[in-house]
Amino acid sequence: MSQSVAGGDVIRLIGVRDTPLSVDEVYAAVGATGAGGTAVFAGTVRDTDHARAVTALSYSAHPTAERELRAVMEKVAADFPVLGLAALHRVGDLRIGDIAVVVAASCPHREEAFAACRRLIDDLKAQVPIWKHQTFADGDDEWVGAC
Repeated sequence: MSQSVAGGDVIRLIGVRDTPLSVDEVYAAVGATGAGGTAVFAGTVRDTDHARAVTALSYSAHPTAERELRAVMEKVAADFPVLGLAALHRVGDLRIGDIAVVVAASCPHREEAFAACRRLIDDLKAQVPIWKHQTFADGDDEWVGAC
């Protein structure tokens, strides 16, 4: 189970949204007076993948995606001394440069914050049922597993 801070859950913000994401919202959500370090990761849509030009990209999520994301966050909270965790993922059609995912972790020290944030994004990509569909300039397309 996730840790508590001042009687509250350390999972401060969680969501799968079809609207633009805010790095500021995620950063603000994990604020804690005992935090000596806050790490934030923002994943953006790039114009190439595997040296191929990307022209369109869309994310889809299984109805259980938020529940699975919470489970990932609970595991991170159990493994690191986090004071606050936040994660948002975008679904729908995105453009080059759009933010697709934002995660953050605050901890007493920077090393812990970096490690917790890294684990959060890596486990989100590996375990949460969100899929990326991208179309390339040559007309080919592909689905990418959990993102």
